[in-house]
Amino acid sequence: MTTARETVLGRIRDALALAPTPDTAVPRDYRTGRTLPDDERLALFTDRLVDYKAQVHACTGDRTAEVIAQVLRERGARKVGVPAGLDERWLGAYDGEVQQDCADIPAPRLDALDGVVTGSAVGCAETGTIFLDGSPDQGRRALSLVPDLHVCVVDLSAVEVGVPEAVGRLVPERPTTLISGPSATSDIELERVEGVHGPRSLVVVIRVDA
Repeated sequence: MTTARETVLGRIRDALALAPTPDTAVPRDYRTGRTLPDDERLALFTDRLVDYKAQVHACTGDRTAEVIAQVLRERGARKVGVPAGLDERWLGAYDGEVQQDCADIPAPRLDALDGVVTGSAVGCAETGTIFLDGSPDQGRRALSLVPDLHVCVVDLSAVEVGVPEAVGRLVPERPTTLISGPSATSDIELERVEGVHGPRSLVVVIRVDA
């Protein structure tokens, strides 16, 4: 018995088979290779993040643990989740409970965490976007989407000016999550609702000398 899914996919395959082969080249002349001095890139990235209602803390690498602990304390986070490959020193000043994530923990159970601390792969200053690629210091996608607070550590050295430059640093085969501020949406009356598809609060710790 043919399912609705098979019917739809079959029609798509038939349509593609009948479609003419395009003979036009896709233009790739968008802007690439842009750079900015560190202070200007930091200022632009911070401005975009704040515009998205994220909280931003810039610090030197040796103050990472102190800043993270301060953020978690101010947010009342007593139990946080971390990916298995997160630098343990980043939680060295935190006096709450730390739960290391693993695939065996069902995603719904992550809702019991007060927050999550992860690293990041790349940042885009122009759009205030943070890219996660599932590396050991970032973990699986559910970890950064279920808890209500996400503390994300970003190295300024990994922040590019624009989207083409940022995408160019990613590995296409890795699962990529793009974060532009806390999760938010608007209803038909343009009333902003936060925390619908992910964390209600995003705190970005930018390490300026990493």
